[in-house]
Amino acid sequence: MSQYQTDRTAAQSLLDSQGQSWGVNAENVARMKAQNRFQSGLDIARYTAKIMREDMAAYDADPAQYTQSLGCWHGFIGQQKMIAIKKHLTSTKGRYLYLSGWMVAALRSEFGPLPDQSMHEKTAVSGLIEELYTFLRQADARELGGYFRELDKARAAGDSAAEAKIQDKIDNFQTHIVPIIADIDAGFGNEEATYLLAKRMIEAGACCIQIENQVSDEKQCGHQDGKVTVPHADFLAKIRAVRYAFLELGVDDGVIVARTDSLGAGLTKQIAVTSEPGDLGDMYNSFLDGDYVNSADEIANGDVVVKANGKLLKPKRLPSGLFQFKPGSGEDRVVLDCITSLQHGADLLWIETEKPHVGQIAGMVNRIREVVPNAKLVYNNSPSFNWTLSFRQQVLDDWAEQSKDISAYQRDQLMGAEYDDSPLAQEADSRIRTFQRDAAREAGIFHHLITLPTYHTAALSTDNLVKEYFGAEGMLGYVANVQRKEIRQGIACVKHQNMAGSDMGDDHKEYFSGDAALKAAGEDNTMNQFG
Repeated sequence: MSQYQTDRTAAQSLLDSQGQSWGVNAENVARMKAQNRFQSGLDIARYTAKIMREDMAAYDADPAQYTQSLGCWHGFIGQQKMIAIKKHLTSTKGRYLYLSGWMVAALRSEFGPLPDQSMHEKTAVSGLIEELYTFLRQADARELGGYFRELDKARAAGDSAAEAKIQDKIDNFQTHIVPIIADIDAGFGNEEATYLLAKRMIEAGACCIQIENQVSDEKQCGHQDGKVTVPHADFLAKIRAVRYAFLELGVDDGVIVARTDSLGAGLTKQIAVTSEPGDLGDMYNSFLDGDYVNSADEIANGDVVVKANGKLLKPKRLPSGLFQFKPGSGEDRVVLDCITSLQHGADLLWIETEKPHVGQIAGMVNRIREVVPNAKLVYNNSPSFNWTLSFRQQVLDDWAEQSKDISAYQRDQLMGAEYDDSPLAQEADSRIRTFQRDAAREAGIFHHLITLPTYHTAALSTDNLVKEYFGAEGMLGYVANVQRKEIRQGIACVKHQNMAGSDMGDDHKEYFSGDAALKAAGEDNTMNQFG
């Protein structure tokens, strides 16, 4: 017996015990329960954490089973993404949502657009999680509502075959609710602040929280300069804070993604505390750039001196008070960061790189896996990369190593449209097409995401509409390039009243008021023009 049928039977039993005094229909109760499967954000977090853990195990067994997501900055965007996934791919398996701190800062702050520097309101993050799941739950209710209306029509027509087919869709309905990987930046303060925000995010529905090892009040976008990292002890305290939040709220298999920005971060705000040679603090300090000194005469007023490698080291300090790391130490620091995070409670890694290069990523992951064999990554397929130029240059470099004739190409001009039909460009596009599959297989990437794609698609589609509508095409600019395509591609949103919930409202009015219900979906509803 399906959950829908179980709920209908239970409701009927309850109503019978009340002598039908409530005037409530048991099937309508079962329908409303089906349309509101998840009663709270914690229900969602527990449900999606289980999904994510199963996906991680599937990837460990077969790297072809990697997962993907797109960053969404509004509940409607996330909803339309999942509706499209169900329409085009039939299954939501392995497809998540990503919540980007960059897009929260740029699009959701009450201060207006902000850079990705943790200056936005911290509760905007948990607020967006709640909003995304509100829209995804509404997508469930809308789709099921359509099935219920079809079921009623089949019954009214006496078509038992159609009724059974529709009932099967209801009984085996696949929810739009999927895991969200949610960006908590560097924790928005100390470890207590991190814990409090993590709790709010989990209560909103987050089963997976991503946290980075930058200084909270110096945080920078991973693709900008000036990044400052913290000693491992500071970062691990925040990882523990997130784990405590999961456990307190009963999300025992919640997932933590530990992000390291060390590859591009050349600065630290503080020298790590160390108690003995070779401990974590000592290893962190061993990467400091500076000069060894032999006497106090070599130390100026205000200089800091650290004992490292059995010698006195005077670290290089900038006028800002920040300390520099040795040039070229980034990859070694990344490997240490990742191993340390996995050994102290993190589940997944995020290595922020400056380019999408499978070999570079694999080189670091292979070193990590020498210590933690099942280490795996969440990877940012970032719009900050010039994918076209990067891959064309990678192909050119590979061909040069293979002694192929590359005289027809100029490395710094490869973005040019004149190369678009060239063999080099075709090979580059082929590598871009298979990048996720290749990196999942060769570089330990479990989850591929694009942080802010819908930021760019919104800008691009708006630009195209403005160009046409305010230009010579006028209204045809909208009709030909938006509405006609919506109709022919079967975009559900073309019936925008239905998408906004008008039909669900009519269903409820009928439940509540019967024949007296004043419904919106009558003959004069212009949405009927769309079939």
